[in-house]
Amino acid sequence: MSEIDTILENLFGELKRGTLVISVLLNTKKPIYGYSLVQNLQDNGIKIDKNTLYPLLRRLEKQELLISSWDTSENRARKYYEISDLGKTVLAKLIEEWKDLNSNINKML
Repeated sequence: MSEIDTILENLFGELKRGTLVISVLLNTKKPIYGYSLVQNLQDNGIKIDKNTLYPLLRRLEKQELLISSWDTSENRARKYYEISDLGKTVLAKLIEEWKDLNSNINKML
């Protein structure tokens, strides 16, 4: 891998990490379990590894941006995540900031 490829890979990773919270919060408006969330994100062009998603879900839950509940009605118990009221407020602010930032970058382009 060339030096520029390494630099770009690192920068793309930083850019992606900055958008994952918004992507996860947008996809938890209805209860969803982890594997299904990975699929939803990937279906929308957001590539995320399970080893990245699950720690993020735990962090967002600890910050009270997500709430979780267990469904044990099937053979395999599943933990479902849903955006909290606080999460909705934070998401609205993040989207506002995203739009402003995107607009400013587009002006410079």
